[in-house]
Amino acid sequence: MPIFATAGSKLYIGGALSEKAADFVLADFDSQTWVEIDPLESIGSMGDTAQEITFEAIGRNRTQTLKGTRRAPTMEVVAGLDMTDAGQIALVAAEAQPYDYAFKVVFDDAPATGSAPTPSERYFIAKVMSATEELDSANNVMKLNSSLAINSNLVRVNAATGD
Repeated sequence: MPIFATAGSKLYIGGALSEKAADFVLADFDSQTWVEIDPLESIGSMGDTAQEITFEAIGRNRTQTLKGTRRAPTMEVVAGLDMTDAGQIALVAAEAQPYDYAFKVVFDDAPATGSAPTPSERYFIAKVMSATEELDSANNVMKLNSSLAINSNLVRVNAATGD
C-alpha cells in the first residue's frame, strides 16, 4: 500500500468498555455504537512503546537493556469547537467519568480498485483525561482539546478491497 495523507481520517467515540487481561481483538468492539467527533484538526499519536529496563552487569562492563511493559502515548486530539456536535458532547461527557471508552480511527486510504473497498481502521480503549476549550486571539478558531490516555493495545485493520 502506498503512503497516504492524514486528510480525510475520522475519529469516533463509542461507549464505556472495560479493560481486560488479554489484548483486545476486533470482535471486542462489535457491540459499539460509534459517534464521529467532528470537525477535527489533529488526531495525535497512537501505538505502543516498551518501557526501558536496564541492568548494570559489573563483570561484563556493560549495561544490558531489556523491554518492559508496553505503553501507548497520550493521544492529543484537537477539534474545532462545535457545542452541537454529538461526538464532542460524548467526549466532554466521557471526561467526567472514570471509565475507559472505545475509540475508532478510520483512515482515508481505501484502494481505488475493487467493488467494495474498505479503509484501514484502528481500535483502542482510552480514558478521556481532558476536554478543554481553547480560546485564542480574534483570528483563531475556538477549539476543543482532548487528551486520551490509551489503555489497550491497538487493534489494526488494514485497508482491503472487495475483490
